[in-house]
Amino acid sequence: MQIKDTLHGIATLEATPLKQYLEQRRAVQPMINGEQLSKQRVQIILEHPLSPENLHALTRLQAMIQLKGYSHNTLQSYSNEFHLLLRLLGRVYVSDLTKDHIQSYLLWLIQKKGYSETHVHMAVNALKFYFEQVEGRGREFYDLPRPKKPSKLLQILAEEEVVSLLMKTGNLKHRALLMTSYSAGLRVRELVNLKVLDIDSKRMMVHIRCGKGKKNRMVPLSRVLLQTLRAYFVAHRPKVYLFEGDRGGAYSTRSAQKVLHQAKRDAGIYKVGSIHSLRHSYATHLLEGGTDIRYIQCFLGHNNLKTTMRYRQVSRVKVESIGSPMDELPW
Repeated sequence: MQIKDTLHGIATLEATPLKQYLEQRRAVQPMINGEQLSKQRVQIILEHPLSPENLHALTRLQAMIQLKGYSHNTLQSYSNEFHLLLRLLGRVYVSDLTKDHIQSYLLWLIQKKGYSETHVHMAVNALKFYFEQVEGRGREFYDLPRPKKPSKLLQILAEEEVVSLLMKTGNLKHRALLMTSYSAGLRVRELVNLKVLDIDSKRMMVHIRCGKGKKNRMVPLSRVLLQTLRAYFVAHRPKVYLFEGDRGGAYSTRSAQKVLHQAKRDAGIYKVGSIHSLRHSYATHLLEGGTDIRYIQCFLGHNNLKTTMRYRQVSRVKVESIGSPMDELPW
């Protein structure tokens, strides 16, 4: 407004390009999780702006995701995948695409962009959501082909490695964070969203609120963990969240992952894996200790028992009891 007043009578200020840029930027904002737009993204917005129709399609997708109460991770992932397609379309309206067009696009993602099977599944989910949920074209897009995902063994830490990991973590806050992650089998977002009041020392339970799928659950509170959390609370005095950042608020997921990676380096552990590997280790160690798999299903928050059954693949219980036929040969 100040610039406009200064230029009054001298020049005319054309605000349309700025308005268009701000509209594009606003639509992209959910994809970057509140961070600053990178120079590369700004350049893309300026050089390859979405057509008004496709920009509207992107905002409709985002609005429907929010109306259905999906997580911010889903909003971010679906928006990114849909935005990539929209940028490639130029002036072509996304609603004019057919199933054949979408299948050709998915093939391009694999052949030209090098998408993994898992990444292609995410792209399919995002596109199906738009065409089925936003546009109501379910019959046409319900059976989009998906590449078969490779069967991967879970990364599990041995019990001795978990002990070493925790013993080598000298920082009390970091040690408490890793102990909480392992002892309750938490996803990283569940870990950083834990609040002080979620630790119920009277009933010896940990409340996990609004986990994946917005489900609540409770898991047993370890007595060893409780001792560490009490010492941590006295030293750091967290106000709301159990683990808070330097400026308050919940600890970031990125910071939590960095804590684990540093602890693994200090302990000389070279297995790959994120905070989620502690969750896998928790479930596997429970199974090896004789816990009924249906209890493990509840502790992990799995809807389907088949999801929990995969821990039998990496459990040593049956493997050790069977042994090898080499040992039975008549030497």
